[in-house]
Amino acid sequence: MTGVTGSRPAAGTAPLDGSPPPAEALDAVQAALAAEHAAVYGYGVVGGRIGDDRRKEAREGYDAHRARRDGLHRTVRDLGGTPEPAAAAYRLPFPVPDAAAAERLAAELEDRLGGVYADLVRASDGALRREAAGALREAAVRAVRWRGRSVAFPGLTERPADPGASSAPSPDRSANEL
Repeated sequence: MTGVTGSRPAAGTAPLDGSPPPAEALDAVQAALAAEHAAVYGYGVVGGRIGDDRRKEAREGYDAHRARRDGLHRTVRDLGGTPEPAAAAYRLPFPVPDAAAAERLAAELEDRLGGVYADLVRASDGALRREAAGALREAAVRAVRWRGRSVAFPGLTERPADPGASSAPSPDRSANEL
């Protein structure tokens, strides 16, 4: 609970106004920052493999993710945190030997960002929530452009066709995986 001095609520304690706890919002912003670091790296790979016909689109995606990354860096600081630095390299989810694989990678990057921004929408309010919703929308639009088709609920994990299969990410995923 916020005291008379204006101190932040303890982690995990919801403020009286119903807004998300600051620690939860900060964690979600840090996750978005990490995802943007990975996207910038991934778009570097995309740009190196993409065909000339889509190079401009790849460059625009790269620039957009650099701008989002820089904005999130400032947001982490504004929330009282220390921004996590980018890793030196990231493990790609599949080999990217050609332009077709580069297009699949770009769509995958955008899908993953959609999930992270959906979490940030849930964990934030006000201007930060609006910014996260805008980032989710942009990721969904870019994913559609790269893939050529949309998904029902961008940012949400698709349910598997096999009821016994799991759509949850592996708990042992490295932080340096895209």
